[in-house]
Amino acid sequence: MAAALPVTFDDIREAAVRLDGVAHRTPVLTSRTLDARVGAEVFIKCENFQRVGAFKIRGAYNAAAQLTPRQLAKGIAAYSSGNHAQATALAARELGTSAVILMPEDAPRSKREATAGYGAEIVTYDRYTEDRTALGEALAEERGLALIPPYDHPHVIAGQGTAALELFDETGPLDALLVPVGGGGLIAGSAIAAKALHPRVRVVGVEPEAGDDTKRSLESGARVTVPVPRTIADGQALPTPGEITFTINQRLVDAVTLVTDEEIIDAMRFAFERLKIVLEPSGATALAALLAGRLDLPPRIGVIASGGNIDAERFSRLMSA
Repeated sequence: MAAALPVTFDDIREAAVRLDGVAHRTPVLTSRTLDARVGAEVFIKCENFQRVGAFKIRGAYNAAAQLTPRQLAKGIAAYSSGNHAQATALAARELGTSAVILMPEDAPRSKREATAGYGAEIVTYDRYTEDRTALGEALAEERGLALIPPYDHPHVIAGQGTAALELFDETGPLDALLVPVGGGGLIAGSAIAAKALHPRVRVVGVEPEAGDDTKRSLESGARVTVPVPRTIADGQALPTPGEITFTINQRLVDAVTLVTDEEIIDAMRFAFERLKIVLEPSGATALAALLAGRLDLPPRIGVIASGGNIDAERFSRLMSA
């Protein structure tokens, strides 16, 4: 008999109650143009319209809200390339405490500025030569802060799963769900919700081609570490899946497919020109896999557009590539 998963569907439903009035219930977008192009009925969960511009507030707030009063009084720490940084900073502000965030030196300027704008202190590191997990844990211990990691935490995973919960509540049964994969928290939570509601749904993760650690890990049956990816999808530039997320994804994720940076840019352009929405590279990878024809398409498909945090200068540069 298989061991129980570290996060349950009940955890996700409880997170949804906790997030009510804090996280936005983001819209689900449909497009006849997109349906005609791919030959399927597509439903896009637009987390680019979420608070902080990405799904991350769901997990960060769900975890922070379950800290003790004593922990909250001391403050929160996190490490992130940008979206979890902003989400943790906002969660801290909402709960009346402070946040210290470890961010890579090359994190997008817009994400650094937004994190600081929510009131967080930012500490930087070199993502290519330093271990952010070790640095983050040391920072939290040194300052006596509660550490909220970006994905490898049961409360974070449960919070992220509320995005899929909302999607299925609006669409009903789907044949497939496409989800961007970085550390694996979003797809882990999404897969738990999806399989609980509709056991036959096919859950497919999408990674940038340069950072295929989850795909390799699932194929090998153990967590694999790759060199820190150099990809425009900065939110997915991770070398190895999380321990907890991998345990869940190994059981529930049906497949992982890859997309190139060029295909990500094409998807961003399609979203802007035809769907009239702005997606950051990491937020566009699931749509990119769909548009690039990487999948055998069933009739009804859900796509999570996970974020839209990109400044005008970078967006313009990528669209001109």
